[in-house]
Amino acid sequence: MNQLINEFEAESGHEVLVTYGSSGRFFAQINNGAPFDAFFSADQEMPALLEAEDQEQGKEDGEGEESEEENRTTRSFTYAIGALALWSKSPGLPLANGELLRQGGFNKLSIANPRLAPYGVAAVEVLAALGLTESTRERWVQGENITQTFQFVDSGNAELGFVALSQIMRNGDIVGGSAWLVPSELHSPIRQDALLLRRGIDKQAARDFMDFVRGDKARMIIQSYGYRFD
Repeated sequence: MNQLINEFEAESGHEVLVTYGSSGRFFAQINNGAPFDAFFSADQEMPALLEAEDQEQGKEDGEGEESEEENRTTRSFTYAIGALALWSKSPGLPLANGELLRQGGFNKLSIANPRLAPYGVAAVEVLAALGLTESTRERWVQGENITQTFQFVDSGNAELGFVALSQIMRNGDIVGGSAWLVPSELHSPIRQDALLLRRGIDKQAARDFMDFVRGDKARMIIQSYGYRFD
């Protein structure tokens, strides 16, 4: 996102202010009137719920097609499909296929809170698919979001963790340590959707940024961090 913003600001002259956190907390804040113009989620469900709720509210608030339209958000769209990786700062660890998880030769395993973060849901699904849920559960350290989850491993508070591939990839290469790119069939697709919210509909900068994210330059940037597209 930082690189996307830098490119967009250089091209457009607009300024983008971004706040990072868990998708679940932002969903609750937006529902409670938080002053955001756009929402980039790590899943599809929360933008879809906001879109449906806003359109339903528009029907209740207004009479006639014009009044209803004034209250609506734009349609959500998928800006990336996330990839999950098991990562450690220590090089040479046997992480592939969950080997180290099976051996038990680690202290703490960092995962995002599955109640708040889609990457946490994916991590729990992977452990279940590998039959390692119960044998590892006591060693879980849960981050509120995928950023905190990464920080636990990066700081050494956890020896390894399920992180977003984008956090450890630069220009197609893993930045260091040991990593296992988790096969996508071991968890539900991490489809990440964005939504222009009601506050942003009449703001040219917000609309332009959403258009930019859909464009070819943005897609190349997003792909360079390990994300996929259909």
